[in-house]
Amino acid sequence: MRFLRSSSFWIKSTQALLLAIAVCFSLGASNTSARYNDLNHRLMCGCGCNQLLGECNHVGCPASPAMLQELSKYLQAGLSDQAILTKFANEYGMTVLAAPPKSGFNLVAWIAPFAVLAAGLLGTILLVRRWSIGASGDAAAAAAEAKATPELDPLRERIRRETGAEGDN
Repeated sequence: MRFLRSSSFWIKSTQALLLAIAVCFSLGASNTSARYNDLNHRLMCGCGCNQLLGECNHVGCPASPAMLQELSKYLQAGLSDQAILTKFANEYGMTVLAAPPKSGFNLVAWIAPFAVLAAGLLGTILLVRRWSIGASGDAAAAAAEAKATPELDPLRERIRRETGAEGDN
């Protein structure tokens, strides 16, 4: 009976801990600075430096200050993350997004690398299997042919004498 009470205590304590962790994470989700940091790492700088907007560090960048200010304005207006990303994509083009959207033709950008990797792996496996089957088949055929031709025995003997090979074949 005492065991059941102690296990019940631990179960309830674990549930309370998980609830506290969930509350902490949900509080951080509504934090504007956390959203600002997340969004500026999901956008590319518009100056062509190929860096994330939040990490564009070259001196005198003509695009990043204006884009960061625009991002702050959208966050203060209360727009959702998706609405902000859509506004930036409409204004600067789809290249402003650090990752392509997972819909439509852009889905190819997510699927193609894995498909090419799988096709290459499959091709390699099939090629190695073919080589291993061919090599073992060729070796067996050569061994059978070598044993089946007694007229080559004098030639083999001469080769062994000249090369100093002492084979059992």
